Amino acid sequence: MIEQLTLSTEMMLVLGLLVITIILFAFEIVRVDLAAICVMVLLGLSTMLPGIEPLISRQDLFSGFSSNAVISVIAVMIIGAGLDKTGLMGRLASVILQKGGKTEKRIIPLVSGTVAFISSFMQNIGAAALFLPVVSRISARTEIPMSRLLMPMGFCAILGGTITMIGSSPLILLNDLLISSNKTLPADQQMETFGLFSVTPIGIALVITGIVYFIIAGRFILPSTSDTGGNRTSRASDYFENLYGIKGELVEVRITDDSPQVGMSIHQVEETSANTPLMLALYSGDVVKVPPDREEMIWVNTRLGLMGDREQIAKFCEENHWQILGEPDRFADVLNPQHGGIAEVVIPPGSGLVGQLIGDIKPRRNFGTNILQIYRNEEIIKRGFRDQKLHAGDTLVVHASWKDLKSLSRNRDFVLATDVKYEDLRTNKVREALIFFSLALTLFLLTDSLSISLLTGAVGMILSGVLTIDEAYDAVSWQTVFLLASLIPLGIAVDQSGTAAWIAQEILLLVGDVPNWVLQVVIALLATFFTLVMSNIGATVLLVPLAVNMAVAVGADPGIFALTVAISTSNSFLIPTHQVNALLMGPGGYQVADFMRAGGLMTILFLIVSLLMLNLVI
Repeated sequence: MIEQLTLSTEMMLVLGLLVITIILFAFEIVRVDLAAICVMVLLGLSTMLPGIEPLISRQDLFSGFSSNAVISVIAVMIIGAGLDKTGLMGRLASVILQKGGKTEKRIIPLVSGTVAFISSFMQNIGAAALFLPVVSRISARTEIPMSRLLMPMGFCAILGGTITMIGSSPLILLNDLLISSNKTLPADQQMETFGLFSVTPIGIALVITGIVYFIIAGRFILPSTSDTGGNRTSRASDYFENLYGIKGELVEVRITDDSPQVGMSIHQVEETSANTPLMLALYSGDVVKVPPDREEMIWVNTRLGLMGDREQIAKFCEENHWQILGEPDRFADVLNPQHGGIAEVVIPPGSGLVGQLIGDIKPRRNFGTNILQIYRNEEIIKRGFRDQKLHAGDTLVVHASWKDLKSLSRNRDFVLATDVKYEDLRTNKVREALIFFSLALTLFLLTDSLSISLLTGAVGMILSGVLTIDEAYDAVSWQTVFLLASLIPLGIAVDQSGTAAWIAQEILLLVGDVPNWVLQVVIALLATFFTLVMSNIGATVLLVPLAVNMAVAVGADPGIFALTVAISTSNSFLIPTHQVNALLMGPGGYQVADFMRAGGLMTILFLIVSLLMLNLVI
């Protein structure tokens, strides 16, 4: 056992700061990053109190901002943004969409497993945000409520953060905390830092557990809420359907040799029948055209991308011998909601287009826009656009790529009434992004220097043009950076003041003489509780020194106890306090009770699997 410690004035001050931190985090009196900064300031002010030993040196007070952990987190965010900027993640999402099928049992493992893999190398909140529109589209096509898809995806994004030592902020921070704790330990009890893939078996086991859990129990624990209007794509589609009756169902068809439309132009087909579905894309002669020019001819085997009510499309295709191919294949990328969508364009009074015929303006050819409807003085015009003169105040409902809509927003002849968030992907930089991502991982494996390795990859992406320096700054979540950097000195004070050792001593006296695995369970439970009421970073900073001292006191491996804390801070499923869960609440239409129902058993499974794997493979 460790030598009996008595509570000193310095320890009481540190305990007071811990209580203040927990209260600020648990009740969200102020934002968590501001709360962390306030605690750091209070810690600094305590060094000025007369007659009291400083809780932390002034050199260590701001050491968090120069710590390896903070630099590593910044670099990981930049690398993740670089991979996303090249469209690499979007391509992967498109593949998932094509291969996912139409059943929960196929979609959940495919989507969740992919998100888990991505979140092992980038921030899990970024991985979840990336797949949010993908899940929305899958939900629309399969008629599976988003509430049954988003929670498995979100949980696995959190679990994926335990696959590598750069997958989550607590694991990135852990090695720095071990080095700090080593300063207070004898030479024979010094802890070694963990390598990049040291936790991989644990993380993989947890991800498999999560996927299997939802495959088996999903139909019982997942809600079937159909109101999922929390993201931009679903809100927009609901808006256009309710106001204009336009449904965003996309179908790919092939023109057969029996079709009466063979040899007609697009505008002839549109004007021949009032029931012609909206034709958004055409594939002929190995060329995809979105939107197709109105003079484009339709031949046998021409493929068209249609939008409208599925029943009406099916009826029209049956009458005209068009073969329905189902989900877009040739048009999978160009008709992806991440590539384009429906928008409202208003003709202002000063527009040079007022009084001109739409047929003369050629909006498809000149502006890349496919007019779906025109809203004029309470009248909705659905056909015969070619001969319509534009009036001031006309609202054109159009389908176009976000890129073309962004260009349209800079044209003074139009006013774009729909929010367009177009991001110009640098698809020509995929090779550079992969090279510097691989270089960062290789350097870490060879040198064991996480911050320098990741920063090399991040700087490489900037110098090679994958990202601009301003985009790199924008990619960094400065809230996370300040939260992490401001809490690190508190962790140092908890450790060096002896507060962690005193708390460990009191817990050991409370639980009595029990096996080491029981103490490890206690540590895991404490980490799980703290991460639910405060940030996982804060829980890690506060509990790692405590876990190390408890392990030393009973002769256990302090490294395993410390890793137990860092892993267990990802056990955040019971209530939506984790950033990923908070992100998905709106789009999934979830209530707190939904997380408690699905997250309760997941929390228990996480504890069992993580503790078993920690003792089997570490």
